[in-house]
Amino acid sequence: MKPTLVILAAGMASRYGSMKQVEGFGPSGETIMDYSVFDAIRAGFGKVVFIIRKEFADNFKTIFEPKLKGRIETDYVYQELTSFTDGYSFPAERTKPWGTAHAVLCAKEAVQGSFAVINADDFYGKNAFENAAAFLDVGCNEKTYAIVGYDLINTLSEHGTVNRGVCALNRDGNLASVTERTNIAMQDGEIVCGDGAEPARLSLNTKVSMNFWCFNESYFGYTHKMFGNFLHENGQKDKSEFYIPVVADQFIKEGNDVVVIPTSSNWFGVTYKEDAPVVKQKLDELIKAGEYPSSLWE
Repeated sequence: MKPTLVILAAGMASRYGSMKQVEGFGPSGETIMDYSVFDAIRAGFGKVVFIIRKEFADNFKTIFEPKLKGRIETDYVYQELTSFTDGYSFPAERTKPWGTAHAVLCAKEAVQGSFAVINADDFYGKNAFENAAAFLDVGCNEKTYAIVGYDLINTLSEHGTVNRGVCALNRDGNLASVTERTNIAMQDGEIVCGDGAEPARLSLNTKVSMNFWCFNESYFGYTHKMFGNFLHENGQKDKSEFYIPVVADQFIKEGNDVVVIPTSSNWFGVTYKEDAPVVKQKLDELIKAGEYPSSLWE
């Protein structure tokens, strides 16, 4: 069975100031998601599942169905506050979604077999999808998940600070933990983390999570159980969120493995509006180098 690509696209992109997931960056108006789906198809993925907000559904389908019909199977999942809460009574004023791990859980009925998870507004690169597909084909099982690891220096923005999941590795080179660090930026040739935590400076080649994960379908049962515990402990807090790294950390603590998949691909993304011209420039360079056609879907 071919693996599935799950794309997290339910966020409102508050820092960017618009719905950047459907903004065109390629020369023929391609979104960043278009490049991810294109890379996934040629790496051997058989289905793409978009996790979106219900009010954006018509917009998404209008954009993607004409392009992808006949190329890859598509499905659309809505992250709802009540999904998988099993009758839990959370505060009536709660409007914020429950986070990325819950978003993926919402795709349970749309996914069969092994699958990868990515962000909608991140460009991951051809090699990252090839390596992920190879792992999903032969290395992924109930006891072994994976993450694609990028060098921190290749994930910064010139236009403001970023937040990154910093990976610690064990003696086998697998993931030991992911720690969310905030307010990261380059200062005088060093990467400084201004969140008050230690270490305050991070090496240029520190492996970080850009939210490109590879899971066995056992993820859904495992996460559903964890989400119930999360709600019991944090469900009354207005802004509590259930993140994928929380699931990965618990998975590791229980004696399982999360492999760190290396990649030669360069990551780039759009955190701020000022990043948009850089993204367009990098895509143009990749097209000139022959990595992508000038029009993806013709």
